[in-house]
Amino acid sequence: MQLYVAGMGPRSTQAVADLKRLRARYRCRAEIIDIYRRPQAAVQAQILAVPTLVRELPAPRRCIVGTIRNIDHVAGLLGLSAYRTRVDEQPTHAK
Repeated sequence: MQLYVAGMGPRSTQAVADLKRLRARYRCRAEIIDIYRRPQAAVQAQILAVPTLVRELPAPRRCIVGTIRNIDHVAGLLGLSAYRTRVDEQPTHAK
């Protein structure tokens, strides 16, 4: 995946923080591309607005434009699966 941002303004900074949370919880790797430093990458990927999160493979290509704050919803759109932890695997008991 690639996260396209524009500099380190508030929206870009928030998108990077949200991406870190997404990577911590779900099985994914992502590259952060600053379109100010690599404008040709944005042109080649046909990025029209930022922040934009792009997943190329597996097909079809998926793009999420704007906030990715709700990482569970974003993961569902991208088809990502969550890491299993010991806490996740233990049954919960109602009292």
